[in-house]
Amino acid sequence: MDILIVEDEAEIAQLIQITLEKEGFNCRISRDGNNALQIFQEQAPDLIILDLMIPHLDGLEVCARIRQKPGIKDPYILMLTAKGEEIDRVIGLSTGADDYMVKPFSPRELVARVRALLRRNLRQGGQNNGNTYRTRNFVIDLERHTASRQTDSQAIEELDLTTLEFNLLSTFVSNPSRVWNRSQLIDKLWGDNFFGDERVVDTHIARLRKKIEPDPTNPIYIKTVVGIGYKFEDLPIS
Repeated sequence: MDILIVEDEAEIAQLIQITLEKEGFNCRISRDGNNALQIFQEQAPDLIILDLMIPHLDGLEVCARIRQKPGIKDPYILMLTAKGEEIDRVIGLSTGADDYMVKPFSPRELVARVRALLRRNLRQGGQNNGNTYRTRNFVIDLERHTASRQTDSQAIEELDLTTLEFNLLSTFVSNPSRVWNRSQLIDKLWGDNFFGDERVVDTHIARLRKKIEPDPTNPIYIKTVVGIGYKFEDLPIS
C-alpha cells in the first residue's frame, strides 16, 4: 500500500515514515500543499496523511481539491492537526477527510488508524440473488464490484464509486426502506475499526448523492429521516 505523508515538520514526517515503513507500507513525503497535489496527480496513493497547517495550500484546501478531481484514484485521507477544537474536526471531515488525529499522537495509534482505514470492507448481511442486489433503478454486483443506475433516458450508467461509496450504496440497496442511523452505518461499514467522528457519515452520504441522484439537493433515493438518519427508497424488482 502506498501512503503519502504531507507534513512540513521534518522530524514528524520522518517519524511517521519510519513507523509506517516498519509495518510494510511504501511512503513518500511532501512538505507543502502544492507539491502534495502534484504528487497525487502523478501517482495517487492509497492513503494520505495530511497535516492541517502546511505551506502554500493548507490541508483543508488540499483535501477539498483531491475530492473534487473526477476519474482519479480516491484515497483515504487521515488529517493531522495540533488543534483539538470541535470546529476543526467538523471542517476537516466536511471537506472529505475520512478520519482525524490530533497531535501529539502515539506511533501505535497512528498505525492502528491507518490499518483501520485500509481495511474498510462491507460486512454483508441480508438476502441477495447470486451476489447481486437489484431495485428498479439500481444493480449492485458484489462479485464484480460494480454498480449501475438507470438514468432518466432509460440508459444504463455504470457508477464510478470509491470502495466506501460502493459499500455504502450496497448497504442501502440491500435494505430498501430501512432507516439507518449513523452508528448503525458505522458498525455495518467499519465495525470495531472506526475511530473517527460519526459525522463523517454525512460527508460520505453527500458525496454518494452527487453520483447517484439526478438532483443531489433534492434527493429521491437516499433520503434524510430527520432526527434519526437515512434511508434508501427505490421500487423492488417485481
